[in-house]
Amino acid sequence: MSTLAKLRCVTLDVTGTLIAYKGDLGDYYCMAAKAVGLPCPDYKRVHEGFKLAYTDMAKKHPCFGFAEKIPNIVWWKSCVRDSFVKAGYDYDEETFERIFKRIYASFGSSAPYSIFPDSQPFLRWLRKKGLKVGLVSNAEYRYQDVILPALGLNQGSEWDFGVFSGLVGAEKPDPRIYEIALEKAGNIPPEEALHIGDSMRKDYLPAKSAGMHALLLDRFKTPDAENWRKSGATVLPDLVATQEWLTNSERLSC
Repeated sequence: MSTLAKLRCVTLDVTGTLIAYKGDLGDYYCMAAKAVGLPCPDYKRVHEGFKLAYTDMAKKHPCFGFAEKIPNIVWWKSCVRDSFVKAGYDYDEETFERIFKRIYASFGSSAPYSIFPDSQPFLRWLRKKGLKVGLVSNAEYRYQDVILPALGLNQGSEWDFGVFSGLVGAEKPDPRIYEIALEKAGNIPPEEALHIGDSMRKDYLPAKSAGMHALLLDRFKTPDAENWRKSGATVLPDLVATQEWLTNSERLSC
């Protein structure tokens, strides 16, 4: 019996698994600043500032402010403002507002992202085989409503359901987000589901702790991949290899 025949549901991470960022964060912050007549901010400082600001916001107001019902644009405005401040750029209110509008619009579109060429064919193949396909992502509603459809990943043709942290109030690595996915799939038992992602901490371990099978993609030849393999994880280079793995006759070993 093939691995595929033992499954009823496959869930996938989004960023790093199905799509990737195009360029650097600094590109979009720089373009926004230049558009209002300001010099381009320092890429490295902005990138480091964003990492600190995002981590801080995610800790204080997790899941994009889900529990507190913070509007998405308000959450991001605070995060972007803090990113600039931590990078050493303290713009006046009017200037910041003009910069922020451009940044928010950019990241709410498909512009900063590219889709891996094997993503759409793989998702369609899974659905053609009769499996439920779900997306599990630490992302806000614009991924579901705008970004993924603009990239050609549509609910109904490439995926059946989505579990986005900003919409459900749980985020990886909390295993609860995977339990929600199984519920959305029709209360499918975890042993009949497989999760595919690119992070040991956020994808592999919590999916396994929820009782699901799991495997990791190493699209970018990360040094961590060797440790993933040593720990017993199945690690594959892309979704073409994953399709081949799923159709072979070996037992589920991930």
